[in-house]
Amino acid sequence: MAEEPLIKVVRGTPSAEEVAAIVGVLFSRPAAPVAAVRPVSRWAQSARPGALPRWR
Repeated sequence: MAEEPLIKVVRGTPSAEEVAAIVGVLFSRPAAPVAAVRPVSRWAQSARPGALPRWR
């Protein structure tokens, strides 16, 4: 099964150096931003709607 190309030149004829430069820039970027997941404290959880009272 043939795969689609990752990059497609729509207009013009870039040189090998230009294609190499754009490929280098694209592949040097991180894939996706990593979201930092911070644990929620019990105190913060207790203030949320629907939280069960834990002080009993």
